Amino acid sequence: MTEVDVPQTRPPEPLSIHIVKASNLKGTKGDNVQITVKVEFGEKVLGESPKVDCVPDTPAEIDYTATLNCSFEDPLVLDEISYKPVVLTVTEVLPKEKKQKEEKTAQLGQCTVDLLPLVKGATKHHYNLVINPLPGSPLETIPPEGPKPEMEVVISVQESLLEGTQIDQGNLMTLTIESLYSTPESWTMTGSQYAYAAALPIPMSADKETPVVFANGALKPSIDKEPPNRQKKWAVPGSAQGNSIYIPESFLPPDNIDDEDGEFKSKDDREHRHTAETEKLRVSWNTERRCYLDSLATKSFQDKIAKCRYWPVEVMRLPQPAAAKGKKSQNANTVDDEGSISYHGVAFVNLAPLLYPGVKRIRGAYKVHAYTDHAMHEKTKRKTGFGEEAGKIAFNILNRNSASPFPKKAGKEGGEKKEKEVKKGRSMSIAQHQQANPTPGGPGGQAPTEASQTIKSDTGSEMEGQPPVNVEGQQYVDAKAYVMLEISLTRPLIPKRPPEELARRVAEYIPPRPLFPKRTDGAQRAVEDFHNQVGSVANLILDEFRDQFGDLLKVDDEPQTVEAMESRRQKLIYELNSSGKYFAFKEQLKYAVVKIVREKYLKTSAFEDRQELQTFLSELYVYLIDQMHVALGKFLALEDQAPIPKPLTDSAQLKHFAREAEVNGNYELATKYYQERIARNRNDPSHWFDYGTFCLYINDITKAEECFKECIAIDQKHLQGLLLYGVVCTLSERNEAAETFFEAATCVDPKSILAWTMLGLFYDAVNNEIGAEMAYLEANKLNQAAAVAEAKALRDDDVTKERLARGEHESEDKEVDHDQGGLAPPSVPDIKQPSPPSSDKPPTSARSGKGSVSDTRRMSASKRSDIHLRPEQSPQLQDNVGSKIKTESSTSRPGSHYKMGSQRGTPQPAEETEEPPIREPTPVPRCSIYMQTIEWLIEVKAVPFTERALAHELLSPMGGPTSGYHINYARLKLQKKEYKEAENSLDEALQFDYQNPDAWALMGHVKYMTNDVEASRDCYERTISFTSDAAEMHSIYLRLASIYLQEEKFSNAKNTFLMACKRSPSCVSWLGVGIACYRLGELAESEDALSEANILNNTDPEVWGYLSLVCLKTGRQLEAEQAYKYALKLNLSDYDLLTEIQHVQQDVGFGNPEF
Repeated sequence: MTEVDVPQTRPPEPLSIHIVKASNLKGTKGDNVQITVKVEFGEKVLGESPKVDCVPDTPAEIDYTATLNCSFEDPLVLDEISYKPVVLTVTEVLPKEKKQKEEKTAQLGQCTVDLLPLVKGATKHHYNLVINPLPGSPLETIPPEGPKPEMEVVISVQESLLEGTQIDQGNLMTLTIESLYSTPESWTMTGSQYAYAAALPIPMSADKETPVVFANGALKPSIDKEPPNRQKKWAVPGSAQGNSIYIPESFLPPDNIDDEDGEFKSKDDREHRHTAETEKLRVSWNTERRCYLDSLATKSFQDKIAKCRYWPVEVMRLPQPAAAKGKKSQNANTVDDEGSISYHGVAFVNLAPLLYPGVKRIRGAYKVHAYTDHAMHEKTKRKTGFGEEAGKIAFNILNRNSASPFPKKAGKEGGEKKEKEVKKGRSMSIAQHQQANPTPGGPGGQAPTEASQTIKSDTGSEMEGQPPVNVEGQQYVDAKAYVMLEISLTRPLIPKRPPEELARRVAEYIPPRPLFPKRTDGAQRAVEDFHNQVGSVANLILDEFRDQFGDLLKVDDEPQTVEAMESRRQKLIYELNSSGKYFAFKEQLKYAVVKIVREKYLKTSAFEDRQELQTFLSELYVYLIDQMHVALGKFLALEDQAPIPKPLTDSAQLKHFAREAEVNGNYELATKYYQERIARNRNDPSHWFDYGTFCLYINDITKAEECFKECIAIDQKHLQGLLLYGVVCTLSERNEAAETFFEAATCVDPKSILAWTMLGLFYDAVNNEIGAEMAYLEANKLNQAAAVAEAKALRDDDVTKERLARGEHESEDKEVDHDQGGLAPPSVPDIKQPSPPSSDKPPTSARSGKGSVSDTRRMSASKRSDIHLRPEQSPQLQDNVGSKIKTESSTSRPGSHYKMGSQRGTPQPAEETEEPPIREPTPVPRCSIYMQTIEWLIEVKAVPFTERALAHELLSPMGGPTSGYHINYARLKLQKKEYKEAENSLDEALQFDYQNPDAWALMGHVKYMTNDVEASRDCYERTISFTSDAAEMHSIYLRLASIYLQEEKFSNAKNTFLMACKRSPSCVSWLGVGIACYRLGELAESEDALSEANILNNTDPEVWGYLSLVCLKTGRQLEAEQAYKYALKLNLSDYDLLTEIQHVQQDVGFGNPEF
């Protein structure tokens, strides 16, 4: 299909269907048969091949080509080619008998050729098709294990049907209507039978929608089971019959309910679906319809979904068409019946997932509602549906007429009259339909008044002020009917950026830091490198010398003679040469010498004059000897150098100190600790990340951004760094960059609930509802999968423990049996039910394999247990294990899945008594995706995103105003220093759980920050008295102990500070112990505690001040003066402490150098 702006129409393109040969055919009178092949496309006969003789074991060369001209003047030509097959009918030509004027023929079989590869851009495609026998054909007598009749066909075009822009921008949509389940109770298999149709609008161009109709629905009983791998049917099979109505190699996928996109996915809905699909009538289509959409139609389809995500799929019941031959009155009735549709329902399909990046397919069960124009407009913003037009198209398809939406007109006046009657809600077809079913309890199941009400609602006529009514359609709602359908595209409407592109974009924003810094090789660098290598070799030689002569030199105290020293030198040189170490040392120095030659002397080419070479070598030798002595003097000394002491604190302790200072409001000290961590190891991304979160907390966005940049530069796949840099970009309103980093995080760890939830929160911030829906859906899937995996792990542990216990009991039973002389009855181990006979379960059948997969899924489901099961529920689950053995045979019978209920088939007796498998509770996640994200966001101080996540948690089905919600809300308000709101939220949390230590701890913090000392002390004391600890106990101990110090309860203060030291010692906790001990008069313990504090932080002026007091009390003048001097040097600002020191100095008469 050409674009609108192309001035010239493309000339027709001939499409060739070349029939190469046929094989394994069988005729009426034997294997020798004479055949012809008729080629049809829709209602057109493209040609018929000449007669060809077929003999056994030799393929018959047909070599016939039929041509179909594709006229591009018709804008729907590609669409028609995509969904209509070419039907090949093989006809046997019987030999003439005597006195026979014309040859007799008999149809043997058919096969269908799919032209879809040509619509996808191919110019040639090869098929080997199985010829399906027609009823009464000799091909039906071929045994299943015998060779199947086949036909080789090649389809081709000279030039591709699609041009460049069409291939890149066009799309091919595949619609599949499977079945309508849980049909109205009034529908029966007895009495008058009806046809069933489904229709939905598809934009075939930029400004026009065309109804796509599925008219071949059939009502089937529950005993007529669907095969496991159902094959799809052609939407318009043309003249195809028998198995030729099925699309070759096209089957319905066996998706899991959890992977579906529709409705009816909850636990109760699954039970309803199981009942509807196994015990009730259903309408089966199993039909596929392809639709080619050009670039403008694709854009129109995308815009309509973005404007209104719900797409209508209408279902209806139609009278069966009359026979082709009949009386005139019957034909008139057929024409009138074209307007008669009943049981008009509509399913609103949510197509928003098709706007998710990278999504090409949706499939699911969708609830059928009663059709009314009011409901249609409310859900889809459409004024009316396509019910009447779809009904006419369906009648034309059923009558094997053209599927044109405009049937033949009887006349202008008649058409106008009929249209008016339909708008009034009555027509002759409806009246005749009511005459055919005059009683309410007839096969139609409805009274005439109900039919009229249905048509009223369908055509949109309703009384003012009253909602529309559709009595027949309401039966769909009462029966909880649903339709299974699938919509797929060849390429997504919104392309998803691949991980490689996202990684490249991240690298463009933040270039990765090299593993090692670049070195500029200058002359000075080359000399320094030579010095380092000389020192390294010298140390190695000294180690070798000590290994050989170290013991001898320790024992021999006599003065060393020249002869002895020369002897040791020769032995050392001999050892170095013989062991190969001399050569290794030379190789180690060679690279450094080469760098000196190149960088200092600028010699990079060979010497042409030998004398010049000798002069240069002499000069170089003198220089290297001089530099060797310089290096030896620098690196070697007579006395051993003291090793550099390792720092007393590691990275984790520094982080703890920084968090402690942060809680205490000492941001300057916290900054010092964070920067010290970075100074120790600049290549650790976690150091930059932690410093960035602190800068985010103190609202230094610029510095936070730089820290997260450094974090990502070091590790381009640092998940939390990517997320927080996206947060910073969002705060700076750089949404495009933020989206890149959030998407990159989901690619770094596709299984991360945090990454997907953060992406959804970002889409919420930029009002991208569909993107947010996609991200939350993916996060919820991962959350549920994690719950299932955790439940399975717990269940496996229980099973393992049972087996171990059972093994011990069996060993004891064996010992008892041995004592009884072997007369005890044998113990019965785990017995698996035997599989059905091979006749019921063919080993090579794909359907049986499908059955085994479903059985495995069921059995694995029986092993799952809920994470939140109460202990008293576990015995009941253990009792269920025994009953599973009884039902295992019914749940794991592939034969029951394999046997399809055809028209000839009969149900198996075992099917009626089959018991459903015992279903265990579905595992429930511990908390929602939002709560998991909230806890991380509060930890990293991303306040705006935390507020948005809390709002979602409040509205979440798994969340709501729970204790956890109120606690996290209070933590957020504490970060924002909004203490009144935090207190109110904690009051709500304590109403849910009065013994929650976290709630009491936060309440204590609120009271402490508002200077309500007594209330905060009570809260802290209550917190530490609980059997379970709060999430953060260190700050609780410190603040409670400081309150004790203020109240002069020094013994309690000492014990509380010691508890803090036991859990996580710090300078502040040891300082508190020292102060408490000093006030108690325990000067020795006070000095020990203050010394520990001084080791952890020797720049705390308060520690030096109390050390000075201790030294003054113990009479150590020099140490008291030194401690006092350091306290003043570090700017001791505690006026009370300074005053106390000065009073003690005056009392003892020393301690201040100014005296």
